[in-house]
Amino acid sequence: MANATDETTANETGGDPDVYVVGVDYGTLSGRAVVVRVRDGAELGTAEHAYRHAVLDRELPDGTRLPPDWALQVPSDYIDVLRTAVPEAVARAGVRPEQIIGIGTDFTACTMVPVLADGTPLCDLPGLTDRPHAYVKLWRHHAAQGQADRINALAAERKEPWLQRYGGKISSEWEFAKALQLLEEDPEVYHRTQRWVEAADWIVWRLCGTYVRNACTAGYKGQYQGGAYPSREYLAALNPDFADFVTDKLEHPIAQLGERAGGLTAEAAAWTGLPEGITVCVGNVDAHVTAPAAGAVEPGQMVAIMGTSTCHVMSSDQQGEVPGMCGVVDGGILPGLWGYEAGQSGVGDIFGWFTRTGFPAEYAERAAAAGQNAHEYLTALAAGQKVGEHGLIALDWHSGNRSVLVDHDLSGVLVGQTLSTRPEDVYRALLEATAFGTRTIIEAFETAGVPVDELIIAGGLTKNALLMQIYADVTRRPLGVIGSSQGPALGAAMHAAVAAGAYPDIRAAARSMGKASRGVYQPDPERAAAYDRLYAEYRTLHDYFGRGANEVMHRLRRIRAEASA
Repeated sequence: MANATDETTANETGGDPDVYVVGVDYGTLSGRAVVVRVRDGAELGTAEHAYRHAVLDRELPDGTRLPPDWALQVPSDYIDVLRTAVPEAVARAGVRPEQIIGIGTDFTACTMVPVLADGTPLCDLPGLTDRPHAYVKLWRHHAAQGQADRINALAAERKEPWLQRYGGKISSEWEFAKALQLLEEDPEVYHRTQRWVEAADWIVWRLCGTYVRNACTAGYKGQYQGGAYPSREYLAALNPDFADFVTDKLEHPIAQLGERAGGLTAEAAAWTGLPEGITVCVGNVDAHVTAPAAGAVEPGQMVAIMGTSTCHVMSSDQQGEVPGMCGVVDGGILPGLWGYEAGQSGVGDIFGWFTRTGFPAEYAERAAAAGQNAHEYLTALAAGQKVGEHGLIALDWHSGNRSVLVDHDLSGVLVGQTLSTRPEDVYRALLEATAFGTRTIIEAFETAGVPVDELIIAGGLTKNALLMQIYADVTRRPLGVIGSSQGPALGAAMHAAVAAGAYPDIRAAARSMGKASRGVYQPDPERAAAYDRLYAEYRTLHDYFGRGANEVMHRLRRIRAEASA
């Protein structure tokens, strides 16, 4: 376990080993808080709070129906995490509140909140509770694909310089596409929106009373490159009413990662039970804060944060234009290095979907008798297979493709089914498909001249040993595993320690607080060779369905939309 506490100096910890920080990780379905000791990264207490409204993808709380591809949330659920998970974590840690010197947060991105000038979410206003566009647009809201397509086409036509920093395409998940959808589908709510705010910044605003835009989301999700957003002329060409979007609703002072956003307000202190005035760190993204938590502070160390989706982040001393990357930002993860982001829109979500829809009653009975859940039972069955034994190939596009195709109108594919195909066959094929997707991303980086030397996995899926070994075999790389079950929350806490002055920078914090075991899974040459053959078939399907040879997925998407209208 890489946790070099012996390198910690009294200077770095302020001479006091008994101080602590809190990290809060806002995920897709819940928020998790962790209390961390500053001198060595020990996680002393954790708590989780599930969002009461979860994800609104079918209807609003009042029953208003939502179209396909929508994913919304209710911002008060985020405040409830502060009210419940933070005090519970502190109580479990057994530390005194006055020993806590700072709090840091991270969020799924791009998750956008339309608010008034004082930060009030529009969905909290009378008369707007039945308006879908007044709610938080979660990262996996993909209903702005049409707007994203236009943004990309116009940027390519005009040769906008920022486009190549995003691999040639921006995503429907990002700030501009979602804002343009808001304007074009509900102009009234758009015009009442005074600030278009990343949830990562909104929660910091609520904690310290100051709106500070963080450099990470601005660069990766807000097309902020070289000190500027897309021009007014470009935005006007998209839609004349969109011309002043940046100046009216988006533009705001930008702070660097690990900086102090402000002090905890009296109101937030009452929510959390933490001392008023302690350091509140600038916001960050769940994937990006995880890299230093996993000790990945050197070029070429790619961290894959695997949960409902997977985000691949890496720092490099090489600047390249990687097809389909979610962005390359100077200092976007670590100061002095180019920070890269790529990702897969569906991973754990795909496995979860299959266990809900493809797990027959007889399997459920056997799993219960064995004391296993559906994932454990199917994994045990699948682990007994040889590579290729099931005769299947799947495409992992059930939530669209984020990298390298950047097309959320794509959908899942399963080829090779027969009347002998069993649930464990499909389950393993889906596990493998996500590994093939990660290999596609790695190859895109290396083809662009950005080396990927090591893969470190974080997130809840690290518990699945079969999945981890598949990734090692498919990618032909040693796999490290983060030494924390709360990687993003630990990373957020580490940034809070830097913001509070306990460490000079995040690299110093990572030396003492970061945790990872290197090379836990090694690729097996025989299995890797077998996977090379299957990967070749995956790439054939990938390019056939994803690069325009067959537009059947897009046609089906249009047919579904027409039928749902």
